[in-house]
Amino acid sequence: METGANNYREAWMRKVVACAFLSLDGVMQAPGGPDEDRDGGFPFGGWTVPLFDEELGGAISELYGQPFDLLLGRKTYEIFAAHWPTVGARGQEMGMDPGEIALARAINGAVKYVATRSLTSLHWENSQILVGDVAERVRELKQGEGPMLLLQGSSKLVLQGSSKLAQTLLSAGLVDELKLIIFPVVLGQGKRFFDAQAMPAEFTRTDVVISPAGGIAATYRRAGEVRTGSFAL
Repeated sequence: METGANNYREAWMRKVVACAFLSLDGVMQAPGGPDEDRDGGFPFGGWTVPLFDEELGGAISELYGQPFDLLLGRKTYEIFAAHWPTVGARGQEMGMDPGEIALARAINGAVKYVATRSLTSLHWENSQILVGDVAERVRELKQGEGPMLLLQGSSKLVLQGSSKLAQTLLSAGLVDELKLIIFPVVLGQGKRFFDAQAMPAEFTRTDVVISPAGGIAATYRRAGEVRTGSFAL
């Protein structure tokens, strides 16, 4: 069915872009602070902070400079909903820089599609619950018109990731583009972006930024099925 990058992209009207902050061993848990996500007794909350720099921030800002809607897991939604409306309304008063205030306005204005089984109503403006099978709902969204569907929606202020939602969409083959911010650290434990259920696929690198602190911001676009070969003589 997927014979190449062009055929794959033409099959959908909207694309899902998954943005993730990763350690070298693929951990995405609690990159932004000690109390962000202590599930499993995770001891390294805030592990990206000492390694985050202007170049990586610029790569994230570029992603947010495009029109987008958001795909969020329940925990990420709750963190975002407690943060971004306040920044949008009181950013100047709080001393936020103009870039963060503009980002808050973009996030508040975007449609937020939330994967949750525990929430029955959402108070944040422009928020909708993905009712039923999440993968099928996202597949339907992809077939409609609109901006890109941004999974996770990381920023330098709130870095919480929707790991379960990411794995669900990766296993269903619904992720068209990966924006991976990789930091030079090995954590050995924690929630991972890719799991054993991820659908095999080949990706093409379209952009890369290497930061002075050793981080890498790389963008990969889905290109079709995995090809194999042999180096045997």
